[in-house]
Amino acid sequence: MERIVKANDREYNEKFQYALIPEISSLTWFTTIVPLVLVITMTAVKDATDDYFRHKSDNQVNNRQSEVLIDSKLQNEKWMNVKVGDIIKLENNQFVAADLLLLSSSEPHGLCYVETAELDGETNLKVRHALSVTSELGADINRLARFDGIVVCEAPNNKLDKFMGILSWKDSKHSLNNEKIILRGCILRNTSWCFGMVIFAGPDTKLMQNSGKTKFKRTSIDRLMNTLVLWIFGFLICLGIILAIGNSIWESQIGDQFRTFLFWNEGEKSSVFSGFLTFWSYIIILNTVVPISLYVSVEVIRLGHSYFINWDRKMYYSRKATPAEARTTTLNEELGQIEYIFSDKTGTLTQNIMTFKRCSINGRIYGEVPDDLDQKTEITQVWK
Repeated sequence: MERIVKANDREYNEKFQYALIPEISSLTWFTTIVPLVLVITMTAVKDATDDYFRHKSDNQVNNRQSEVLIDSKLQNEKWMNVKVGDIIKLENNQFVAADLLLLSSSEPHGLCYVETAELDGETNLKVRHALSVTSELGADINRLARFDGIVVCEAPNNKLDKFMGILSWKDSKHSLNNEKIILRGCILRNTSWCFGMVIFAGPDTKLMQNSGKTKFKRTSIDRLMNTLVLWIFGFLICLGIILAIGNSIWESQIGDQFRTFLFWNEGEKSSVFSGFLTFWSYIIILNTVVPISLYVSVEVIRLGHSYFINWDRKMYYSRKATPAEARTTTLNEELGQIEYIFSDKTGTLTQNIMTFKRCSINGRIYGEVPDDLDQKTEITQVWK
């Protein structure tokens, strides 16, 4: 293909888009941009995936159904649509949607039993009981629909073991405490049904008040890599500055001697400007010292580790056919660095299973008795 060049006519020559000499870049732009964009894209996709699964888990919670008393009828409503003042019906083994004032239950004297494992880690059941004046409402939908009690209580707070309030109903006032409240996160146990009035809902519940502000978690490897990369990038900047200063000195002392055949434009006859251009040129040339590919390698390794956790047969629960699930890939490397586990008691790490061993009723021992215990029992009876 032929080339046409016209002397002293830049406008004519530029329409052919001939290659020009760049002032700064000594390398093509995509040698730096493509790896950087690839790293940022992979990191963004991974973080977006983790956020998606968290969002999916939140939607599962928000879309749980509860029976709410609306227009004298029990209707299914999503948790996100539950309002303060609503009366909710709970059934056995059902999660509590909000902080409720217990009104009545299927048990005598308005008693009910709740499991507070999500709040304090304890699997033993806690007892809650309704006021005697409200426990008489029972399961009568009409009476519950006419219930117009007014509750004056403390503002939303994160204290799980304390509650203060007053219920005004039928020209009388009744004090309320923590024993009358069922908190969100509890599970109704050993109770067929119960009714409760919503006191706190959504972010005002004590469970959400204890959640606090979400913190961005970083692993020790992340912090180490970021520190190293910052030091390397700082070294690159210092190296570029040193070379730019050297170029400015060379241009001011020796470079002018070459201008008889290597011309500068009128506005560019400055050694400082030449050093400025040289600085960015060396930054582009030496940018390979920054280990961008290291982040890609670490992310791929983390992804592989998460799959190894999911595939681990020793972590597979056969009774419910439930494998292990690594919900985030950013904390996998920390698992192998755990040296100590501190706990307030063993109940949070083991199952609270009570097995019958033996008992003594009216002097008679029931259950399996060791031989040495039989001898002691016989000796005691002879002595008597």
